Amino acid sequence: MDVVAHAGSLMAVIVYFRQEIQSMLWALTHPNHAQAKQSLHLLKSIVIATLPIVLVGLIWAGSIEQHFRSSQIIAFATIGFALVLLLADKAAKCQINEYQLNFKQVLLIGCAQVLALIPGASRAGVTMTAALLTGCDRVAAARFSFLLSIPTILAAITYKLMKVSLHSIEIDWMATAVLFVISGAVAYLCIKVFVQLVNLIGMLPFVIYRLGLGAALLLFL
Repeated sequence: MDVVAHAGSLMAVIVYFRQEIQSMLWALTHPNHAQAKQSLHLLKSIVIATLPIVLVGLIWAGSIEQHFRSSQIIAFATIGFALVLLLADKAAKCQINEYQLNFKQVLLIGCAQVLALIPGASRAGVTMTAALLTGCDRVAAARFSFLLSIPTILAAITYKLMKVSLHSIEIDWMATAVLFVISGAVAYLCIKVFVQLVNLIGMLPFVIYRLGLGAALLLFL
């Protein structure tokens, strides 16, 4: 079910950013075209920023999942990283977009994404925090974070499928289909609304949501 939920979220990101994805795929087949430069640069940035979490995940993902998945850790990580995001949002220089990131900035965002392996540390939250600190404007930080989720979610799905393949399980295909559709629809709406809100009022709604979630975990679990 976890794999299916991830797949639904992945489909939502692909659908929402279909134009950017098409542009990057076109640029791969027309690398010498003048219009391909920006798209190729964005694609390289996504690949570079994905490498740290893939490398660290292959080595320590299982250990982190086994030893750090507790309600308290999730709650404190949810609250702590929300506060860091708030500080980054307030200090943001908002100078560049996702197409203007250089190698060092991309690598910093990629290293920050490794923190998402900690239960409760939002992958979107930590990558947007790092993007803001590197000088991205708010919308660019959100857009790059969502685009970066595509290979990251693919890697997570592959990892979880490998674990599932070791066990014999029965699959409720109807429930699986319903979960995929709901996960995809909710994720798409969240992306669309989030990008619009960020453009208008910054990261505050996301921060408030995570502070409330963390507080609820501490109170009721």
